[in-house]
Amino acid sequence: MKVLLSIKPEFVEKIFNGEKKYEYRKVIFKKDIDTIVVYSTMPEGKIVGEFKIDKILLDQPDNLWDETKNESGISHDFFQSYFKNRTEGYAIKILNPVLYSEPINPKTKYRTFHPPQSFCYIT
Repeated sequence: MKVLLSIKPEFVEKIFNGEKKYEYRKVIFKKDIDTIVVYSTMPEGKIVGEFKIDKILLDQPDNLWDETKNESGISHDFFQSYFKNRTEGYAIKILNPVLYSEPINPKTKYRTFHPPQSFCYIT
């Protein structure tokens, strides 16, 4: 099964150039997911690619940072700000990112499309 994940364009670029190998989340999927489809948020506003999930780490933020910081693609300050006041978080290990040759504008393909706040399940 797949999810559509909203990711800021600056991080999308880092995922597909190989600099960012972990995607961090405060909440995670309830279903068995193997593929993440990437929606690059505004100003791009397009579905640009996908990647497989290698593994999902669940731990206290400090432990997550210690384990993933060398492949995080983000600053420690940003990480701390994102997980502020959280006792646990998730790090999704990115596997085989594929950038689509032609990004998909979901608003022209699906009239009722609304970008997910975090993620949504797709078939």
